[in-house]
Amino acid sequence: MTRKLTPGKLVLASHNKGKLKEIRALVEPYGMEAISAADLGLPEPEETGTTFAENALIKARSAAASGYVALSDDSGLQVAALGGRPGVYTADWAERQWFEGEAGRDWYMAMGKVEGMLAEMGPDVDRSARFVCTLALVWPDGEELVVEGEVQGSLTWPPRGALGFGYDPVFVAKGMDQTFAEIDPEHKHAISHRADAFAKLVKAVF
Repeated sequence: MTRKLTPGKLVLASHNKGKLKEIRALVEPYGMEAISAADLGLPEPEETGTTFAENALIKARSAAASGYVALSDDSGLQVAALGGRPGVYTADWAERQWFEGEAGRDWYMAMGKVEGMLAEMGPDVDRSARFVCTLALVWPDGEELVVEGEVQGSLTWPPRGALGFGYDPVFVAKGMDQTFAEIDPEHKHAISHRADAFAKLVKAVF
């Protein structure tokens, strides 16, 4: 039986504002006061894992040193024709420009890298892809829980929409014709990889 979470402070082990906004909206209905690692002045640990789960645990363990239960998210885009890349290196493909921080990442360049690689494979290339989200919950005493969610879809070009972040402007979820950056954020939150993972987390700990 998984340990249950009681209402109180929960550290979100991320400095990514887009992720923080989504996760905060998901946990607050359960009485959790979400604070970010940045709010506590915690450093960003080096993500040396080769899987989403490994990186999520690295971040959550680091944030749990604050004395609060910590929740981390490691997520990314996996493109079938690229053998699952960019995968855990999803953010790295959006190289930091000019100054450090998420605001300095060039996501258009990252989307262009993916599209360029697909274009080289010809017009009939498999454009299927999925977003994966792994959530890691770590208590200060060392107990841990990991869950994973996903949303299947395909990639489009050129990018469309301005409501999302990251690769959202080129990702169209299965059964839809709009990108994640074109649909209402509340709709995206309801069907996203993060929502899928969070539903599993809720079932386990709330």
